[in-house]
Amino acid sequence: MIHEPPRLTIRTGFARPTPAQIDAFRDVPTGFVCDAMQGRGALATEIAPLSARLPGHAVGVALVADNGPEEILATMGALHVMQPGDFIVSAVRGFTQCSAAGDQFMGMLNNKGAAGFVTDGAMRDLEGIEEVGLPAWCVGLNPNSPFSNGPGYVGFGAVVGGQMVNSGDILVGDSNGVVVVPFAQIDTVIAALAAVKDAEETLEANVKAGGADMPAIEEMLADGTAVMVD
Repeated sequence: MIHEPPRLTIRTGFARPTPAQIDAFRDVPTGFVCDAMQGRGALATEIAPLSARLPGHAVGVALVADNGPEEILATMGALHVMQPGDFIVSAVRGFTQCSAAGDQFMGMLNNKGAAGFVTDGAMRDLEGIEEVGLPAWCVGLNPNSPFSNGPGYVGFGAVVGGQMVNSGDILVGDSNGVVVVPFAQIDTVIAALAAVKDAEETLEANVKAGGADMPAIEEMLADGTAVMVD
């Protein structure tokens, strides 16, 4: 027989990135961040910006609230212990038949200085959330209410949108989605961003000048790894 866990378990002692590490991702497009991680790191496509009327870019420290389906207790715990600049992650196992947050909760997060909010569930109170102005990503809208029975876990990790997100990771969100930069890889990704930016600027200049060549395909045709057939 297993013992019932506490309704809520909160961990605050996880490692956090430095302000300089966070600032290195300010205004950096999510596509650049993914390219700096070998084309990976984004949450699933269905986790999208809630509204175009909300700020289009956010970066912050992941604070993971691991709820069960139809639950919000861990997210409430995250609000209680969050620090300014935290990016709240409400994991609900992909359950979409109720909301994971509404406008009043988003207002409280905004009052405490949250950087953003992301969930693999739904949200509600669209107009009110737009008025609050805190960036948010979710899978859609549903006005049903969640419960707060637990068990819930704050400050640990959870799989959200196909990606493992741990508290202390850096999250970057924009109109294309949300990307997870694992804590252990932060400096490596920052170092790679410079080359990504340079390559993107070079390619953009080429395209704007009329370029449409595919050198990689030309090389494959030349060395026989690609062939032309009738």
